[in-house]
Amino acid sequence: MYQAVRARLCALVCGARTALRRGVRRDAGMVTSEYAMGIVAAVAFAVVLYKVVTSGAVSAELQGIVKRALDARM
Repeated sequence: MYQAVRARLCALVCGARTALRRGVRRDAGMVTSEYAMGIVAAVAFAVVLYKVVTSGAVSAELQGIVKRALDARM
């Protein structure tokens, strides 16, 4: 069993080295789509966060926190 595992491991490592030498990549072309999806998700999150922060209840609460902080005695 040890020899079979070692042979399989050697085949995997040698195959990876051969692929690297030839410049073959299995995920070629995926990077651009991943960046695009990340940007879309970030923009969607920013829009939701902006809507929440600029809503009436949250805005009033933030103003109250700032007012209490400025009125505090030291």
